[in-house]
Amino acid sequence: MIDTNITLDQFLMAIIDTLYMVGMALFIGSLIGFFLGIMIVVTRPGGVIEIKLIYTLFNPIINMVRSVPFIILMVAIIPFTRMIVGTSIGTNAAVVPLIIFISPLIARLVENSLLEVNPGIIEAAESMGATPFQIIRYFLLPEAFGSLILSLTTATISLVGATAMAGTVGGGGVGDIAILYGYQRFDTFAMVITVIILIIFVQTIQSTGNRLARFIRRH
Repeated sequence: MIDTNITLDQFLMAIIDTLYMVGMALFIGSLIGFFLGIMIVVTRPGGVIEIKLIYTLFNPIINMVRSVPFIILMVAIIPFTRMIVGTSIGTNAAVVPLIIFISPLIARLVENSLLEVNPGIIEAAESMGATPFQIIRYFLLPEAFGSLILSLTTATISLVGATAMAGTVGGGGVGDIAILYGYQRFDTFAMVITVIILIIFVQTIQSTGNRLARFIRRH
């Protein structure tokens, strides 16, 4: 019989905490990331609304935030996290750096998806007198929808990995189980189960994203 100090309830709570962190960070990060991604596409040189100042300002900011590894970002903004949620430990505290981590990634993924849209579609929309908002709403986004689904899939998987790293500073979730039991207490059983849970998460997310993208592109 395998000797382990961890219970099923702790595993279930860790899974719930991970889903909470991923869900909250993905929701808020998607709102920010989609806004930034659309903005740097339409304001870039030759864009639908060419505004050099906005593009020049936000493009390097996105690059700078993306260049910081999540584990360093999480520690670096601890004062900011405490100011927002009142603590730097726990699932609520982990959501803050997760949002800052995922927002620029989603922005870049959205940018890449939108730039894949055939320029001829935009030119046709402009020739019909469509406004910039109409071009974004009725031409850019629908044409890129399948690619955007895959982009969100990639972002979600990155978030799952980031939540695991959040466990190194008491962020909760399955990462916390891996550090507290698997690493510090040398509990092989806890570590193996944690890895299996993460694999199931990633495989489920990737499969669901692929199916949604195929369905959207067919219809």
